[in-house]
Amino acid sequence: MLHRVQSTLEAESFVLGLRLPELGRWIETSEALPVSASPPEPVSPWQQPDLMGLIAGDAKTATGGSEMAAATSPPEPDRAQMPAAPASAAPLQLSQASQQHERKRCPPSLLLIVDTETTALVPQQGQCIEVGAILFSVPHRTSLQQVSFLLPAQANPAVHVNGIPAEMTQVPQPWQAGLACFGAMVGMADALLAHNAAFDRQWFGIDPLPTVNKPWICSMEDISWPAERHLRPNPSVRDLALAYGVPVWAAHRALTDCIYLAQVFERCDNLETLLQAAIEPRHLFRACLSYAERHLAKQAGFRWNEPVPKAWSRRLTEQEAAALPFPVQAVEPDVGEDASAA
Repeated sequence: MLHRVQSTLEAESFVLGLRLPELGRWIETSEALPVSASPPEPVSPWQQPDLMGLIAGDAKTATGGSEMAAATSPPEPDRAQMPAAPASAAPLQLSQASQQHERKRCPPSLLLIVDTETTALVPQQGQCIEVGAILFSVPHRTSLQQVSFLLPAQANPAVHVNGIPAEMTQVPQPWQAGLACFGAMVGMADALLAHNAAFDRQWFGIDPLPTVNKPWICSMEDISWPAERHLRPNPSVRDLALAYGVPVWAAHRALTDCIYLAQVFERCDNLETLLQAAIEPRHLFRACLSYAERHLAKQAGFRWNEPVPKAWSRRLTEQEAAALPFPVQAVEPDVGEDASAA
């Protein structure tokens, strides 16, 4: 019987190009096996490879083991024969401009709610005397950190508005440490938010306040509050707080207004949707209405003579402008437009 097996293998070795000495060694090691033993079943191409078999096969090959013994273990995959990875497996590479574009279109996760108190309406006539800020987590609907500090001033003509006497700002206090904390909070935030952001942002970049190179969101103009809250266009902080059931217990201090806004956001189930719409690109539009129709512009939140002289104007997205019940005209970007999303 063994001679018949050897004759058969010799014939097969001629076809396969195998060497007889190696077949002889394989036969010697196979004599202990029953002749009736059936050959191993072929491995399906979908079968999970035997990792221990791969290790054993590599060890036998490295120590001069027989080729047949190595062939009985799953072969090591050949890198040249392996199929190329599908295109979807490759990491998506975006240009820097595309990455910045995508970041701008994502709603912020960390908001820095900011408010300022000043001695005048414009920096050319006064200074900022108080800064309040709250670092707010949008996904968790909670305030993470807050800071408020006074900046020394010699006079405050707006004391009847904000209730901050100049003498109070000159009381010794570590306002430099507060300013440093504010700078760290700006670095953490994805965007800054203020009620009437065009007013607050103009004071930054003027000593001692730092320049802020982050997007700005205006909770008065950029956010379209739900209709069921029955808010008029461009609502005040007080009206916004009351509409969301936030008690109003003080006014005209920087941190107080920030607390009101944070508590409003805590009650917003659709805050991400509101912020997503708020960061869409906005342009300045002029209402094309007659004097008799001016009430339509006012009801839609347009302002007279601000920022466009002798016109009703407002910053809107293209979708918001198209949905208006009256015609509008885009204003050139250099005519008083406030790019709050820069």
